[in-house]
Amino acid sequence: MLPIQPPSVFQRRRRALAARLDRAGSHGALLFAGGATARNYPANPWPLRVSSHFLWTVGASLADAVLWLRRDRSELFLPAPDPDDALWHGASPDFAAIASACGLDDVRPLPELHDAILAEGAHGIATVPVMDPHTRARQRAWLDRRWPDDHTPRIDTLDAIDLALVDALVSERLCHDEAGIAMIRRAVEGTRAAHLAGMAVTRAGLREADVRATMERELARRQLPCAYGSIVTVHGEILHAREDGNTLADGDLLLADVGGECQGWASDVTRTWPVSGRFSSTQRELYDVVLAANEAAIAMVRPGVRYRDVHLHASLVLARGLVALGILRGEPEGLVERGAHAMLFPHGVGHLLGLDVHDMEDLGDRAGYAPGRSRSPQFGLGYLRLDRELQPGMVVTIEPGLYRVAALLDDDARCGPFVRDGSLDRERLAHFADVRGIRIEDDVLCTPTDPVVLTADIPKAPDAVCAAVGLASASPGIVIG
Repeated sequence: MLPIQPPSVFQRRRRALAARLDRAGSHGALLFAGGATARNYPANPWPLRVSSHFLWTVGASLADAVLWLRRDRSELFLPAPDPDDALWHGASPDFAAIASACGLDDVRPLPELHDAILAEGAHGIATVPVMDPHTRARQRAWLDRRWPDDHTPRIDTLDAIDLALVDALVSERLCHDEAGIAMIRRAVEGTRAAHLAGMAVTRAGLREADVRATMERELARRQLPCAYGSIVTVHGEILHAREDGNTLADGDLLLADVGGECQGWASDVTRTWPVSGRFSSTQRELYDVVLAANEAAIAMVRPGVRYRDVHLHASLVLARGLVALGILRGEPEGLVERGAHAMLFPHGVGHLLGLDVHDMEDLGDRAGYAPGRSRSPQFGLGYLRLDRELQPGMVVTIEPGLYRVAALLDDDARCGPFVRDGSLDRERLAHFADVRGIRIEDDVLCTPTDPVVLTADIPKAPDAVCAAVGLASASPGIVIG
């Protein structure tokens, strides 16, 4: 797969990254694409998804490729094509075509990389590991190969990653350029179609899998892979539900967390809607609480605002709504400070979004947390994936939710103190038994002024959501599946 964007996009990115590495005293970097992994035998691989750092710098999905990036030159090294590739997979672009499409100085056979490094006398080359363990083993084998004792380049091993490269990647990738934002918008457009189709096809008697298939069809027809495993479930209290065999019934809420990606650039959207097309009074009351938290948090996505404060504000809005409904008792500020709200909202309000649905989390908290900050030990707040000041060009998700997780509510260590001190009224919560889980998630671009909700065209206002449900079964002109 060659990039659909002009080569100048990737040239600019590589120059900026190389300049940061040069200032740090590094002789560039080796960025490994990674390769396909076999399911059970070599001829049946999982779909190829190369490293996002490689995609950001090269733009092409090329198995087992290695980019050697330095201040004044970018060379790509590729394994020789198998003679049978053209028979089984069709013709592949030649080295010249790849160099042109990606704006590279040269594309050479992979076996030449070792000698090329030796010939240049390169020292201080950095790398980061790919995540797949099989590909990581191949990467380690290459890095650990024998080098002449009198001419050994310092290539950081996978156990001692060069933090200069990590920090350079984080600095360059935190805020997206116009090309990256354009790709996210393309992914969002397909995701919008998917959610509208899912709402339209929903009716009692279908299975969760029927709705999921309808949604993923809209992505597939646009050649957009799923950015993550889709969640389409009536058990919204299971945060990462994977089963989809339940039958939809009137009175159920259906939670759909589905997003596509465009050449690696992801979208991530959750909507929750009533299977019948009508919220019960209790469902509507809790839905309104989550929606208020979603909208309040979005309004805070502005330059200089600490994302942790966005999370805490969403939590406060949720706590106020739950106090008003009698589910929580006490001062909302105190409930949030003590973490009592996490009994019903146990996760963070969102995360970075970009060339992964959880962008750069392969780099751990060094990407998500600003220097000097670490995760809170408090339950709930400790799951927050991002604690940085927002900047123009950042794209984040905003995804508050409310969940009745029986195992959590019965966990004496986590929730017992709040039950015993009266912060949670379990009898009042039982009044809302027809709500298992509600989540409302948007993708939001931080700009120099007001936030831009990239997913604004996907209905979330209660009346708009209800109007979109069941349209396919009610309208003979709409084709299902």
